[in-house]
Amino acid sequence: MLSTIFQLDRFLDVLFLGLSSGAIYALVALGLVVSYRGSGHINFAQGAFGTLGAYIAWLFAGWTLPLLHWGIPLWFGTIAAMVAIFVVSALTEVLIVRPLGRRSPFAVLVALVALLLGIDAAMAGVWNDPPTETLDSLFPNDNDDFVKIFGAVLRFDDVGNLIAMALVGAFLYGLFQYTKAGLAMRAVASNPDSSRLVGIPTGRVLWGSWGLAGALAALAGVLYAGAVGTITPTLLANAFIYATAAAMLGGLDSPLGAIVGGLSIGIVENAAAEYQPDWVGQEMKLVVALALIVVVLLIRPSGLFGTARVERV
Repeated sequence: MLSTIFQLDRFLDVLFLGLSSGAIYALVALGLVVSYRGSGHINFAQGAFGTLGAYIAWLFAGWTLPLLHWGIPLWFGTIAAMVAIFVVSALTEVLIVRPLGRRSPFAVLVALVALLLGIDAAMAGVWNDPPTETLDSLFPNDNDDFVKIFGAVLRFDDVGNLIAMALVGAFLYGLFQYTKAGLAMRAVASNPDSSRLVGIPTGRVLWGSWGLAGALAALAGVLYAGAVGTITPTLLANAFIYATAAAMLGGLDSPLGAIVGGLSIGIVENAAAEYQPDWVGQEMKLVVALALIVVVLLIRPSGLFGTARVERV
C-alpha cells in the first residue's frame, strides 16, 4: 500500500492535477470572498456568472474584424467578458441584493439561487441546442506543451492557471491591506450604517465589490473552459461547490484562506479519487467537498484564516 502511494511520478501527477484544478477553485473562492467582504452576502450565482463569462469570451474570440481580417484573440475576449460580468454582477447587487438585504438576508439567498437557476436555464436555451462549444486555453496547451519532472507531466496551461491565481491573490491582498477601498469594503460589510455616517460611499463600495467578484468569476470560467476544452451551461456548477468549500475552509473574509482552501481541496479530491478509486473515484469527488463544508461549519465556522465575529451584548 505504502509503495503504491509513494510512487513519486504518480504522486506528482496527482499533485500537479490537484494544484491546477485547485487554482480554479481558488479563483472562484476569491470572488466569493470579495463579495462577502463587501456586502456580507455569499453570491450563489457566482458559478453561473463565470459560465456566462466563458460564453462571452467564446463569442468575442470567434469574431473577425471586417476590414483588417484579424481574428480577435482570446485574451481580448477574456477582458471583454470580465468587463461584461463586472456590469452584470454590479447590477445584481444594486437591483437585487441591496433592496432585499434591507428586509431579510434569507430573501437575498433565495433571490440569488433563483438568479442562478434563471441564468442556467437561459444559457441552456441559447447554447444547448448546437454542439458543445469549444474554447482554447489562454496558455500554451498543445500536446508537446509540458515538461517532465521525475517522470510526472507538468503542463504549461496548469502552470498558467497557478500564476493567474497567484497574481489575483496578490492583487486582492494589496487591495484589502494597503488601500482605502479595501478598508472601506471591510467597514461596509461590518456596519453599513456607521460607514455611511463617517462618509464612506457605501453604495459605490457595494456595487464595486460585487462587480470585481463577477470579473473574477469570468476569468475563472475562461480558465476552466480552456482546461476542459469545452463550454456547457453547467460548466462551473461543481466547481462552485468546491469553491464554496474552499472559501469556508479558509475563511469567507480571507483571500489567503481562499487560496489555501482551493489548492487543498483540489489536491485532496484528486488524491482521494486516485488512491481510493473503489471508495471515491471520479464520480464521488464532490462528496469530499460537501463533507468538508459540514466538518468546517461544525468545528470552526470562521474557517482556518477567517476572523470570528464578536457580538457585544
